[in-house]
Amino acid sequence: MNDPKLSVVIPVYNEEAGLPALFARLYPALDALGVSYEVLFVNDGSRDRSAALLREQFAKRPEVTRVVLFGGNYGQHMAIMAAFERCRGERIVTLDADLQNPPEEIGKLLSKMDAGHDYVGSIRLGRRDSAFRRYASRAMNALRERITRIRITDQGCMLRAYSREVVEAINSCSEVSTFIPALAYTFARNPAEVEVRHEERAAGESKYSLYSLVRLNFDLVTGFSVLPLQFFSMLGIFISFASLLTYLAVMVTRIAEGSHGGFLAVLWDRDILQFFLTGIVLFGLGLVGEYVGRIYQQVRHRPRYLVEAVLEREPPK
Repeated sequence: MNDPKLSVVIPVYNEEAGLPALFARLYPALDALGVSYEVLFVNDGSRDRSAALLREQFAKRPEVTRVVLFGGNYGQHMAIMAAFERCRGERIVTLDADLQNPPEEIGKLLSKMDAGHDYVGSIRLGRRDSAFRRYASRAMNALRERITRIRITDQGCMLRAYSREVVEAINSCSEVSTFIPALAYTFARNPAEVEVRHEERAAGESKYSLYSLVRLNFDLVTGFSVLPLQFFSMLGIFISFASLLTYLAVMVTRIAEGSHGGFLAVLWDRDILQFFLTGIVLFGLGLVGEYVGRIYQQVRHRPRYLVEAVLEREPPK
């Protein structure tokens, strides 16, 4: 525990039903790797018995188990950040508590790091999610890659491995809202990806609603690129120019026809144009609001999370 080779980080939120199965598979899988390790659970303000089960597991395996108990629900990424700031391993692996990413696959990521990679992501094979979630994920992956130039094939897969250097670079950032896999990608010198199995959730249900997924992607886009703002600036110029040309064309047509009718006049229907331009303006304001909101959260300098307790065995002196 003083200087483990591997730290496994697992955020936990209302996973009471699945934790026993996770414990039963996780520790044997890590023992089979033949390296010294620690498991660092972060309870993200669970409202069920998750915290009690983590306390029991710490009592059973205190030599390799550590538990951080949050004083509230701060989100999965803040839970990972709290673990990154406390983990001791040379290599750090993040894992979901729902067993959709089998802990037996951790060895694949470590083997890839042995080849010289400092950040290893994973790609889910035979993904056991709904068709909507799969297609929405692909669409957001494509959009993110075009906007940020961050190439992550499967951004929703939690099973990832980080070198100590990459984690320390992440810890040096003080961002209130961020997307850890993308942040790690920007710091990694030699990132890579491996394919891993994907299983059905052992118990419980997903904590990510559609709204949460949309919010996550807004954080990703606004946290790593200003291209959306530049796009709306160019769109504003284009609409202004197109509106001017349309206006001139309508005026020329009316003069030529000597009336107030004409086909092009329909294009200048005031109500239709007003609805269109209003929608564009509101969406643009919402986008600007995302950036302003990030600044507002950052300048308040409030703590990103509050730790209620840390369960760990004191290292020998």
